[in-house]
Amino acid sequence: MYVADSRAAASAEPAARPPAGRRGTAIAPTVLALGSVSLITDVSSEMVTAVLPLYLVAGLGLSPLGFGLLDGVYNGFSALVRLVGGHFADRGGGRHKTVALFGYGLSALCKPLLLLAATLPTIGMVLAADRTGKGLRTAPRDALISLSSTPATRGRAFGVHRAMDTTGALLGPLAAFLILRATTDGYDAVFTVSFCVAALGVLVLLLFVPRRHEAERVTAEDSRPAPAQETAEVSHPAPAQETAEVSHPAPARPTLRSALALLRRREVRRTTVCALLLGLATVSDSFIYLLLQRRLGVPDQWFALLPLGTAAAFLLLAAPLGRLADRLGSWRVFLAGHAALLAAYGLLLSPWHGSALPYAVLALHGCFYAATDGVLMAAASTAIPQELRSSGLAVVQTGQALARFVCSIGFGAAWTAWGDRTALGAATVALAAGAAVAYAFRPTAPTPAEVVPA
Repeated sequence: MYVADSRAAASAEPAARPPAGRRGTAIAPTVLALGSVSLITDVSSEMVTAVLPLYLVAGLGLSPLGFGLLDGVYNGFSALVRLVGGHFADRGGGRHKTVALFGYGLSALCKPLLLLAATLPTIGMVLAADRTGKGLRTAPRDALISLSSTPATRGRAFGVHRAMDTTGALLGPLAAFLILRATTDGYDAVFTVSFCVAALGVLVLLLFVPRRHEAERVTAEDSRPAPAQETAEVSHPAPAQETAEVSHPAPARPTLRSALALLRRREVRRTTVCALLLGLATVSDSFIYLLLQRRLGVPDQWFALLPLGTAAAFLLLAAPLGRLADRLGSWRVFLAGHAALLAAYGLLLSPWHGSALPYAVLALHGCFYAATDGVLMAAASTAIPQELRSSGLAVVQTGQALARFVCSIGFGAAWTAWGDRTALGAATVALAAGAAVAYAFRPTAPTPAEVVPA
């Protein structure tokens, strides 16, 4: 039924389809522009992220529990505003760039404030404001990527964007490392340079990303059929649930209630639940790097280089795994990514202390992100209507971010109470159980390659 409907739409609207060949599979300019913004912004944010764990634990003397609280704020506070950002981006029909610009600008302004924050409450407030900016911008940005791509190339588009994003994540820690070695007041210099780079990213967004949110390519599921065609398509025999979802009209004025109502859709609900379950056992990056430092005795001045391993693997694998998700299905690649994370946990728990241990752990860690970050958004996009694309993606992101917020606090508390190995062992068991449940509960909708004819 899906294939038949797709072919009917293709024959009825031949001009809406991109030409075959290279032009049909090229990455849209909007995706490349947003990738450039993310690259520059990630240089800024990863400069801070690379030194923040050591700055807080070694410099300010925070306990693992205190660091877990701040890390939870840093990685999970954006969950509180993702729905708000998605909602305002969808309302009015063309505010995706405006909301994203506000989010990027807010995060940039927070960088110099770290120079003034020296206590747990003030640092927490600055990090909360920074993550508010990230929460506001993430869903509108991902919606623009989704709307600028066809279903059959959406995984690749997200993969290319994440690869460009990760290039910044690769350069950020390297810049922080060089600044720490070249300056006396290293942390202050890192925060200052980070602000300047973030301001450049905001400028690129303002000048080069189109303001209008309309897709540069009309996708099969986003194109509006004419009334006569709707009548012809309704006459096709189809299960009641499929017909209801295909013909369900999105509201003219999106609301938060209509965004949450997307959870009534089977595919959206299952996607959100799976992301939430697996997020509950996803130990944050900072804890992974602290565990590696403790296992290997990495000197403080080299600590900022640990994220480079994750970023390098992410950069190399993001686009290929995005294309693989288009061919094999997003959920196969998504669950395989969590298998890579499970293997990284296993290596950290093993008695092996070889020189290759950090390379193996960081490579698996980067593979996890390459197989899950953009792939999850590509999978969720196929079940969310265009009019609610930002807020619908925000629903999925909110569930995942809240789960990781809980995991950061829980892992920090377990480390403080029982030690790092016991805490990581509990996270490993939880991740294995969550992956098993997610495999059984995963969405079963056809992949874009199955829906759209070649």
